[in-house]
Amino acid sequence: MSEPSAAEAASRYSRREFIKRVIASGAAVSAAAYMYGGLTGCGRKGRAAGGVERLISLNINGQVRRVDVLPNETLAMTLRYKLGLTGTKLGCDRGECGACTVNIDDVAYNSCSTLTHTVRARKVMTIEGLAGPNGELHPVQKAFVAELSPQCGFCTPGQCMSAVALLKRNPKPTRDEARHALAGNLCRCGAYDNYLNGVMRAASEGGVA
Repeated sequence: MSEPSAAEAASRYSRREFIKRVIASGAAVSAAAYMYGGLTGCGRKGRAAGGVERLISLNINGQVRRVDVLPNETLAMTLRYKLGLTGTKLGCDRGECGACTVNIDDVAYNSCSTLTHTVRARKVMTIEGLAGPNGELHPVQKAFVAELSPQCGFCTPGQCMSAVALLKRNPKPTRDEARHALAGNLCRCGAYDNYLNGVMRAASEGGVA
């Protein structure tokens, strides 16, 4: 029996599996770089004056995660490529589309424009953190599904996080208040009314405790 060709072997791996392997290899390289730096006197105790500690602790979705972070690394990059939380999407990478929205201390932020080192003492919530203890959908997610809000789904995580942040501070928003809260989230499919309907449904059903 002949050996499979390179093309046949490559086809056996799904895109998701490929991404997982890239994330795993990146984390290994980052850890090795940190350890090497520590052994050569460039670690925590030996860093240059004015430098920043690279191996830091972050509170992500209620769990403390240790991660090697570059001084100029954005939170979106850390979440996606260091921690494997790919629900946070990268769109414009300049804080304009809202696809990368996460909640920091219950306030919506564009993670592509937030340096990871600035959130070390804060609580970060991503779309993965909205799930219940048994994996059940968050009330906002349920409302979005009921109102057929997601179309292609690319903007949906950011829309969810903006809606959750709104309902945390204002459980009974008007439609105009909801529209203003979601104004920073662009929808390629134009399903803006569906997302607004979802927010209003979530609010009427109890929204966020």
